[in-house]
Amino acid sequence: MPPLSSGAAWLVLCVAGLCEVGWAIGLKYSASYTRLLPSVLTIALMVLSVVLLGWSLKALPVGTAYAVWTGIGAVGTAALGIYLFGESAAVWRLACIGLIVAGILGLKLVTPD
Repeated sequence: MPPLSSGAAWLVLCVAGLCEVGWAIGLKYSASYTRLLPSVLTIALMVLSVVLLGWSLKALPVGTAYAVWTGIGAVGTAALGIYLFGESAAVWRLACIGLIVAGILGLKLVTPD
């Protein structure tokens, strides 16, 4: 894959993070890999997520990119867990999710272009 500009690398990283959300939720729907279609989609999203993360690393610092990637995955998965599965939306839980979002934004702001 060709090198990316900084802006494109951030976009690719965000898509990689969304793929991570997809595979994390897919794990639930695959029922421990006993359902074929959700299992195949989950594995495809796992691979795509890691490939896109690797591509973004051509232009971004590894520590920042990894933290943002996992942060997007954590926040997105927690939000969909609340929405899809009725998981707790307690104030302290939402506050902690907000701290993760603040960390992601902070890393983006302090990472040189």
